[in-house]
Amino acid sequence: MQRKNINNISRRSFIKSVLITTAGVGGLFNFVKPDVLGRDGAVPPSEKIIMGGLGIGPRGMSDLQIFLHEPDVRFIAVADAQASRRNAVKSMVDNHYGDNKCEVYSDFRKLLERKDIDALLIATGDRWHALASILAAKAGKDMYCEKPCSMTIAESIELRDTIRRYARVYQAGTQRRSVGNFVFAVELARKGKLGKLVAVHANTLHPATSHDWLPEEPLPPKEEVDWDEWLGPNPWRPFNKRYVQGGWRGYFDFHGGGILEWGSHTVDLCQWANNADDTAPIEYEPNPDGVVAKYANGVKLVMRSKGWLGLGTCSVRFEGENGWVETGDGGEVKLEPESLRGGRKILTESVGRPMSHIRNFLDCVKSRGQPAANADVSCQSHIACHAAYIAWQLNRKLLFDPVKVEFIGDEEANRMKSRAYREPYRA
Repeated sequence: MQRKNINNISRRSFIKSVLITTAGVGGLFNFVKPDVLGRDGAVPPSEKIIMGGLGIGPRGMSDLQIFLHEPDVRFIAVADAQASRRNAVKSMVDNHYGDNKCEVYSDFRKLLERKDIDALLIATGDRWHALASILAAKAGKDMYCEKPCSMTIAESIELRDTIRRYARVYQAGTQRRSVGNFVFAVELARKGKLGKLVAVHANTLHPATSHDWLPEEPLPPKEEVDWDEWLGPNPWRPFNKRYVQGGWRGYFDFHGGGILEWGSHTVDLCQWANNADDTAPIEYEPNPDGVVAKYANGVKLVMRSKGWLGLGTCSVRFEGENGWVETGDGGEVKLEPESLRGGRKILTESVGRPMSHIRNFLDCVKSRGQPAANADVSCQSHIACHAAYIAWQLNRKLLFDPVKVEFIGDEEANRMKSRAYREPYRA
């Protein structure tokens, strides 16, 4: 059984006990606002999830809008290495609540020290996701973390093990696990409606990244952009404003390549469809467009950018001996035979507004249950993506032991399972 969040329990229990005591002295309930007591549909403070945020940019802002409109959430603080971003978050939060209470920090460690914060929205660049989540777990916080969740196989394992050790609730921002058309397609595969599964296809981007540096530009004041903090655990390189404006993608130090970029969503769905959430493929064979992998049960995992039916980004296709299904971000589902649809109306929502996925996380913060994209399943799907990218970089077929989490007979590949952290940035 998972350990309860002691900080949350003590704070919420304290507020409840104060209210009960107050109620018994002179009938003072009449002078307490309805929202404090949870009347008129309001959520009392004792039941609210107190949240903060780390590194909230464009993608994180979309998540934040949803969190703010959940009645059992109160967002109180944000940390970011860039003043413009943390101030933009403060403005959004204060405008929503009609006050001036959202605190801002340039050093996220100050935010982690706050005992009144239950959970975090982590939406930094990829380079920080795993380390920030590990430090947050050690600080006793639950977290909703944008994808990809890790930069290496080693980070994937350390993140999963830390979440387990500290009994935290972790939800990866792989929201397609909660979107209707993808769930429907996965269910067809998992329930045997397609017959014996033969292949699962994941829409990925071209794998390549660059090892180049952008030209050096004058370093802005630390109060404006803390460049050292922005780089975090990554190797040092000269400042260029394009990096902090979102232009870090495609550079090896900051980005895990096109397989990880979309595969953290689509390979994840393929793992789920193949009932492989607790493992990873055992073979990886690269090609110019991606990688073809194979599971121990014989099912092929095809990671590719081309040849899709045009159903939207992040498409997946599942093929069995008796039929196939394909769907993507457009929401449409195509399948063969058509009878597989079973007359069902497939309910979906915008993948850009993961309302159900965020609600799943919040419910699990309260119940201490496992959310849909928990650290265990995210670890395995990310391992598959990282292993595929290593095979693509080495341009050779690799054999992999998913139990030992190591490549078989290939020391060069095994050295690529991890990257060094720059001091002093480590867990």
